[in-house]
Amino acid sequence: MTKRQEFRVIQTYSDFDVREYLPCVIAEVRVSANFSESSSSVFSTLFNYISQNNKSSEKIAMTAPVITAQNEDASDSAEWNISFVMPSGSTFDQMPQPNNSQVRLRELDTERCVAKSFRGRATDGLSRKIAQELRVSAAKANISLTRETRICRFDPPFKPGILHYNEIVIPVST
Repeated sequence: MTKRQEFRVIQTYSDFDVREYLPCVIAEVRVSANFSESSSSVFSTLFNYISQNNKSSEKIAMTAPVITAQNEDASDSAEWNISFVMPSGSTFDQMPQPNNSQVRLRELDTERCVAKSFRGRATDGLSRKIAQELRVSAAKANISLTRETRICRFDPPFKPGILHYNEIVIPVST
């Protein structure tokens, strides 16, 4: 089974959770593309990085989710950050440097976020709808959010779409 990004649930509301994500390292690629093409266009670049296309020729375990992130300010833009979360316990200094200059490693600190899960293929329209619902629910709970939205996909693309498990994750403003 694929390992997942580690978090603990801080509070559960009727339609979302507040979570604390543990520190982690991500490998990410910034891409200009529409939503449906953004992940598929760089997935292989990130997959190659974890499949020994790095300075140490080291194989890195695949984890979930694959994250497609965008700032709300840029919703009309085609700029996306696609990332893989590195295995739990990884530190920036331990990670092999990418051979491909498009791949950037970044260390994330402990982070509080709101999260809402949904089933089905994470299309642009469905993801935006769920993100908007999450923002409205968080506002009703007096939780202030950043402008970033993360679409987190947990299943391989060949799995039937109706069976896909996804989450919208939005960082809480500090």
